[in-house]
Amino acid sequence: EDMLVGVPKEIKNHEYRVGLTPPSVHELVARGHQVIVQTNAGSEIGLLDDQYLAAGASIVETAKEVFARADMIVKVKEPQPQECAMLRAGQILYTYLHLAPDPEQTAALIHSGAVCIAYETITGQGGGLPLLAPMSEVAGRMAIQAGAAHLEKSKGGMGLLLGGVPGVAPGHVLIIGAGVVGTNALQMAVGTGARVTVLDKNIDRLRQLDLVYGNRISTLYSNAHAIEEAVLSADLVIGGVLVPGAAAPKLVTRSMIARMKKGSVVVDVAIDQGGCFETSHPTTHADPTFVVDGVVHYCVANMPGAVARTSTFALNNATIGHGVALAGKGWRQALADDVHLRNGLNVCQGKVTYQAVAEALNYDYTPADSLLD
Repeated sequence: EDMLVGVPKEIKNHEYRVGLTPPSVHELVARGHQVIVQTNAGSEIGLLDDQYLAAGASIVETAKEVFARADMIVKVKEPQPQECAMLRAGQILYTYLHLAPDPEQTAALIHSGAVCIAYETITGQGGGLPLLAPMSEVAGRMAIQAGAAHLEKSKGGMGLLLGGVPGVAPGHVLIIGAGVVGTNALQMAVGTGARVTVLDKNIDRLRQLDLVYGNRISTLYSNAHAIEEAVLSADLVIGGVLVPGAAAPKLVTRSMIARMKKGSVVVDVAIDQGGCFETSHPTTHADPTFVVDGVVHYCVANMPGAVARTSTFALNNATIGHGVALAGKGWRQALADDVHLRNGLNVCQGKVTYQAVAEALNYDYTPADSLLD
């Protein structure tokens, strides 16, 4: 059957990403679905209403109309209170939710009776979280560009060109964590010509990186001693240790920061999960850094939001497959057919269907399977 899919303009402060790109709209329309997009939903990143119309969408004036008419709402950020209030029972919400630290949103979604599917808990074939990965890729690559810029004197750094020049040593980049963030930071760091060290607890992962990069990088097994030694010799430290759904471990202590080179830079990519430097606190793109003991801290929350156009396309590449399945089969059948998508169901018809959220917020847990009959 055909479904009416709605895309509201994001209303969270400085959020310029959009739930569907024009190519994604085209994908749905070609399969017989209708898509309505709120006016100017993507205009800030060059995705204009005309492009959505050309892809087969209809443009509507208000979010109210999008929520009132759509069978499925596709967004980027978790719904804000006024958006939660517009959801209705049985309507599908497909977006990032991050419910565990957010009791208010969770209560509002339960109250709505909607079918709420979270990008960040959908799993992938070989493990991992494929709808989080593209944002981690973007953040990892940005971390080097942000770190390199803040090593400049005018931005508070020691006045160092990360890659050096012939006859002058390059800067030393330390990357803590060799997951998606760390690996993407590593690629960029090697590309600048910096001296690069990567730390991880997973020897097999270090072995893979060694095979690819050989003597262009140093790999080190991560323990407290190795972290301390490496941090003290680094000019730029990237913290990319993320534990899915949990707070990031504080791997770099206040006392280590105090003993780092003055004018060195730390970039805490894990800041959205509490950060992995003890001295970190979240900052904004408008005011991205602060200094502790002479060390510049770049701790911008939601780094991919700064490159919203790239992030929107990267996110859509990961989300559209499941979006097509939900639209084409309806949520019950789509979830029944795909265990990975089923793992994305967090709240459904007033019940909490994701165990970690239920435990974190003291709700009864209802397995998703029990709602699919």
